[in-house]
Amino acid sequence: MSTYPAPAAAGPHRLAGRTAVITAASRGIGLATAHRFVAEGARVLITGRDQAALQEAAAGFPEGTVVAVSGNAADPLHQRSVLDAAAEAFGALDVLVNCAGTNPVYGPLLDLDLDAARKILETNVLTALAWVQAACRHPGAGFLRGGASVINMSSVSARTAAKGIAFYGISKAALEQLTRSLAVELAPAVRVNALAPAVVKTRFSQALYEGREEKAAAAYPLGRLGAPEDVAAGAAFLASNDAAWVTGQVLTLDGGLLAGG
Repeated sequence: MSTYPAPAAAGPHRLAGRTAVITAASRGIGLATAHRFVAEGARVLITGRDQAALQEAAAGFPEGTVVAVSGNAADPLHQRSVLDAAAEAFGALDVLVNCAGTNPVYGPLLDLDLDAARKILETNVLTALAWVQAACRHPGAGFLRGGASVINMSSVSARTAAKGIAFYGISKAALEQLTRSLAVELAPAVRVNALAPAVVKTRFSQALYEGREEKAAAAYPLGRLGAPEDVAAGAAFLASNDAAWVTGQVLTLDGGLLAGG
């Protein structure tokens, strides 16, 4: 007898009945992903450091579809409170999206402040692992019951040397290896994948294109930089049953940048 999951529902109901937690979701890619998930039928808990910004973001969703809990993504107590709130509001957790990331430095590796490097690794790699551990251990999340999904936010800078942001790329390469390792360890109960966008027009990446967007976009075969909604669409695919046989993979969303050299 086949154990293939039921096909995704047509139209806007592909994620109907599912619950997701999305970190760093008060703006940018995280917020766009939350909107896409809700549009496809999911209920979402969003997190972020800035309580005012998070509450403002939450007000933009239909009533009853989103819960917001502010806090530091790296704080174990915050992780537990988020999972408690998600379980209380929506029940078992189906999708965890690790969007939290940082890159506080720019310049060559020889000038890199090692304390900053440790902060980058803590936020971009260890915090993602901590959220997966917390979800799997939480008694109300039911994350290991089968059918759950983790989506980590990587970057094309993990694939090639990126002048000025090299250590950020190194951290994302580590995150991609973490993704593959977790995919093997947590199978078959949990699928674990990652998204690797190129430059997306958010406040986080603003310094890479501000004042020279046309020049920056010229390197992309599709002729433009990414939008948060482009990445959100990839996240919705990986969270759905359309990706039921996809785990341990990194989906590149780069407008053809790497293919074009």
